[in-house]
Amino acid sequence: MKPPASRKGATRTTDIPPQVLEALSIGDLSTATLAEGLAIDQARLLRTVFPDLSKRALGKVEAACRLGILKRMTGIGALLLEDLGTPGIDRCRKHGADTVRGWACFMIGAQPALSLADRLAAIRPLADDAHFGVREWAWLAVRPHLARELDAAIGHLAGWTTSPSERLRRFASEVLRPRGVWCAHIPALKQQPQRALTLLASLRADSSVYVQDSVANWLNDAAKDQPDWVRQICAQWLRDCQDSSTRRICQRGTRSLP
Repeated sequence: MKPPASRKGATRTTDIPPQVLEALSIGDLSTATLAEGLAIDQARLLRTVFPDLSKRALGKVEAACRLGILKRMTGIGALLLEDLGTPGIDRCRKHGADTVRGWACFMIGAQPALSLADRLAAIRPLADDAHFGVREWAWLAVRPHLARELDAAIGHLAGWTTSPSERLRRFASEVLRPRGVWCAHIPALKQQPQRALTLLASLRADSSVYVQDSVANWLNDAAKDQPDWVRQICAQWLRDCQDSSTRRICQRGTRSLP
């Protein structure tokens, strides 16, 4: 399994060399760019990784692969959970291909009876994955569950904001962005962004640019619905903290405000 850094990945699906697409679609290569992730033949990848899947599951795969990328990942995660059960999560999580580990995220998201604490514990190693794509799938897969138990989720994620891992600290911010990317909005946070203030305040001077960008994007999301609140919070943070990280977050977080 070659790491993404071993080549310059294509930024457009039409620019992916056939031999690279072939390797991606049989799980022999990790994606280096979003374009590569979108171009993978996931039906072929699934048949390669799990040749023992039932015919019923394989039929569902073909239907899922005709959907957009998020619905595709969600559908494959659900059918894998149905066909392989929870042991399949570990099989996916240990695979070298990032898309397969992404399926593990959506299998965790598809489990109906998990408590919020157990779901977060299950997704944690994938939220801390070395591959950028897996980390994105991790928050997308569990976000609907966290949005439904918003205050409890914020309470659990507060502990993640002090993690030594910048990836987990970023997850604590990114997973509950009011608007986000490729996901449904969270109306409660669009109307009352202050409900997540404990998370944001804990990350307001984070030294990691990766985390800073997420917090700034969170504020930028909130500014579209509650601009005065964002102005007030940033003014308060800048009064209380002269850290360059805080200044960067506030500058980027208010970039859409007049």
